[in-house]
Amino acid sequence: MNTTFEFGPEAGERIVYVRSVAVTDLPGEVQAQAEGLATLYAVHDAAGERLALVRDRKMAFMLARQNDLAPVSVH
Repeated sequence: MNTTFEFGPEAGERIVYVRSVAVTDLPGEVQAQAEGLATLYAVHDAAGERLALVRDRKMAFMLARQNDLAPVSVH
């Protein structure tokens, strides 16, 4: 029961995290492209690096799945 297993990066799904981001917290050049939106959704890898910013949550999940990633919502 107490056997240790090595799970390499190829084991299981590649998880990414989706969270909302206030446009006011983003750099000015990104704010200018937000077209009046108050919130965008960021997709982050397990190390916390931002991979993408998109208009809505549904699109963030769709983008992740299209790239064979497993999206998880972050609160």
